[in-house]
Amino acid sequence: MGIFSRLGDIINANLNAALEKAEDPEKMIRLMIQEMEDTLVEIRSATAKCIAEKKERSRLLKRLEEQKADWAAKAELALDKGREDLARAALAEKTALGDRIEHLEEELSQYDEQLQKYDNDIARLQAKLDDARARQRTIVMRHRSAEHQLKSRRQIHNQKIDEMLHRFDAAERRVDHIESEAEAMDMGRQPKTLGDEFDSLARDDRVEAELEELKANRGGKAKPDSNASKEAS
Repeated sequence: MGIFSRLGDIINANLNAALEKAEDPEKMIRLMIQEMEDTLVEIRSATAKCIAEKKERSRLLKRLEEQKADWAAKAELALDKGREDLARAALAEKTALGDRIEHLEEELSQYDEQLQKYDNDIARLQAKLDDARARQRTIVMRHRSAEHQLKSRRQIHNQKIDEMLHRFDAAERRVDHIESEAEAMDMGRQPKTLGDEFDSLARDDRVEAELEELKANRGGKAKPDSNASKEAS
């Protein structure tokens, strides 16, 4: 199974579990990003191990090639000395080493192919991770904005708030009624102006003059004011 197939299965399983629990989008995105980050670390670790093994096989290959060259030299030496039996034995060792070298070269070729796959997987996963992180900021902002809008809509359509506002309206109408009653009581009662005050003084003077004239016409026979008598006594 490819690394991306396994990663897709993990993410899909976690997403389905999150959806079943009705978890918020921010948590789901963090979960996906965490899965990708963990997988990226895993791939890098596998790549490092593959590189180390390749280096080890390369060192072994170099030693075997040196041994192969050494047995080839020994076979020539034995043949020069007339020891065909030793030459044959040396060539047998050289042939066995050649088989091992060929097998190691196939292994190293497989290591190269695996490292190329790891390199491609890392590049693809890193690109997806960068894209997910960039989209995360946008989705988080949209999610929080949507939550605030939903909260405000709930407040706007809250029945309790509407009832409270109706009470405010009733209280305001009551205050308007009381103010209207007070204004109605003052209607027809014009406040005295400065001219009214002077007119009142003039009327008092005319009343006093007419009183004196009446008293003079009656020859001073008017009965004394009882209050004035009491004050005199």
